[in-house]
Amino acid sequence: MALTLWRLSVNNAFRRSVHHMTLNSVKGQRFYSTTSKEEIKSAGPGASGTVISERRGTVMLIGINRPEARNAVNPEAAQRLTEELSAFDQDKSLNVAVLYGVGGNFCAGFDLKELAQSSGSLKLEQDVRRGPGPMGPSRMRLSKPLIAAVSGYAVAGGLELALLADLRVVEESSIMGVFCRRFGVPLIDGGTVRLPQLIGLSRALDLILTGRPVKAQEALTFGLANRVVPDGQALQVALELAEQVSAFPQLCLRADRNSAYHAVFDSSSFTQAMQYEFDHGLPVVVAEAVTGATQFSLGAGRGGTFSKSKL
Repeated sequence: MALTLWRLSVNNAFRRSVHHMTLNSVKGQRFYSTTSKEEIKSAGPGASGTVISERRGTVMLIGINRPEARNAVNPEAAQRLTEELSAFDQDKSLNVAVLYGVGGNFCAGFDLKELAQSSGSLKLEQDVRRGPGPMGPSRMRLSKPLIAAVSGYAVAGGLELALLADLRVVEESSIMGVFCRRFGVPLIDGGTVRLPQLIGLSRALDLILTGRPVKAQEALTFGLANRVVPDGQALQVALELAEQVSAFPQLCLRADRNSAYHAVFDSSSFTQAMQYEFDHGLPVVVAEAVTGATQFSLGAGRGGTFSKSKL
């Protein structure tokens, strides 16, 4: 069932407010300003399309490629993100995906300029079980880990995409926040669902109600960021982290990951969560744990194996 969510008659004043939206708390830097040629070149040779992807062994890199709009997502990009993450989840040769933004910003949310200039209506699937969200893959429940490499702005719907990831590697100068608050655009891509579970209701409400910017170090304190790295290094560090996670026995890793999500979002009680954990972990004992225990007993797990981990 398709829902015609908004039929907007947007006046010129609103269009100007979107085009010239400024971040007063961040030295007045224009939110939707034109990206420099140097930033666009950083996407690399041959980069084309609103979303680009590249396979690195068992890791898939997926990049939002609209740097001229600070990687704000339009309907085409939303569809492409959904397609790429669906393909990743179904590909048995891939273990981890990394989501990033080309040109220095992760994602500035849904493209309000494109929305404002549209004379038509935005049609969205109302049943969250049957179709993608406005930002694309926000309604998905991936069976394998996703890591977000956050640079620049990850705000509004861009924050919601970052929340879709299991882990977030955030650059020092990055800004996160519910910036859609000031324009009356609601969080309908999982922001009110995932954010309280990640950082607690009190902190989540602080961000949701005020729409204030959150810098990297505060995000790390909240648990919104898992790693803070120097500017320009988020993608490389996220890739290295993905490769390390990909090297572990995958059946065990996915069973534990799935159980953690079930306990937080789906379990009706502590007892039910414990039962789910055991029922889904038991098959892994036969499939992977016996082999792992044998390797450990032969010396593979002694001494430096655990101490040298970079995770």
